[in-house]
Amino acid sequence: MTSPQPAETPTRKRSAQTATLAEIAREAGVSAPTVSKVLNGRADVAPSTRARVEELLRVHGYRRRRAESTRSPLIDLVFHELESAWAMEVIRGVENVARDTGLSVVLSESAGRLTPGRTWADQVAARRPHGVILVLSGLDESQRALLTSRSIPFVVMDPAGDPGADVPSIGATNWQGGLAATRHLVDLGHTRIGAISGPTRMMCSRARVDGYRAALETVGLPVDPDLIVTGDFHHEAGYRQGLELLRRPDRPTAVFAGNDLQALGLYEAARELGLRIPQDLSVVGFDDLPVARWVGPPLTTVRQPLMEMAEAAARLVLNLGRDDGSPTATRVELATSLEVRSSTAPPRES
Repeated sequence: MTSPQPAETPTRKRSAQTATLAEIAREAGVSAPTVSKVLNGRADVAPSTRARVEELLRVHGYRRRRAESTRSPLIDLVFHELESAWAMEVIRGVENVARDTGLSVVLSESAGRLTPGRTWADQVAARRPHGVILVLSGLDESQRALLTSRSIPFVVMDPAGDPGADVPSIGATNWQGGLAATRHLVDLGHTRIGAISGPTRMMCSRARVDGYRAALETVGLPVDPDLIVTGDFHHEAGYRQGLELLRRPDRPTAVFAGNDLQALGLYEAARELGLRIPQDLSVVGFDDLPVARWVGPPLTTVRQPLMEMAEAAARLVLNLGRDDGSPTATRVELATSLEVRSSTAPPRES
């Protein structure tokens, strides 16, 4: 005779399978229309009730059935900071794919935070876009659960940190780019090469500096920590940190500026100190923004295929939205390449 099994709690019983909307409503002690309001991002639900329903949706791994998901013809594009020509290249790439598929793009900014605020997540849930693309940003666990429960796919482009094995992402070969930039300067004969990194909290910034270090170590050149300064990927940081490097009595003869905007700031610092590029100072950037070809002298830089990365992110998020099963997380890295122009030359003899 088989002994009776202990009864399962409602939460444990349903955790291995998808609960229905009615079951979640019953467990939350509310009506099914109230759960529907929470799913649709309606504002007329008490905060405590919303939190209780959201937690049950997360616990049960609830996902809206496709028939329930009447999507708006939108792609949400979220920037950690919405400024500069860098952002314009990304917008163009997403817009190219959106236009071809009859969709529009909604732009938002997380004001420098690496995770959008809760209000943003509720707004996205209410809009029910075809997908969300986050640039140099990410989602916390509750935001991911919220989008997943609404069957809203998301992709991270150029993630600031490790997005996790289950988060689809698009990036570039940042380490290889830093290696190629520094190796080019070494091949020209430079031995004192500075670096202006981006924010240390960003994975792409750390990878570029790691490539810089690897290039020096490969040929037996010392990595001088005094020649590595930290910027924030903006023009002002390139200028400020450039002055710090170039005012040293043993200043570098070449600098890997980390990105094009910092390279332009370094140009300004060099002019202020009476140094000529490339006769007195060689400069390499990263990104290959359109301005890199227009500045005088034209900037040697690592081409990061921003528009292609954005197009790939848009296509990926739309493909995930068409998948009726559990999507497989995808990590895609597009190749970088060195664009040699007129800002680099062999060092002058002492």
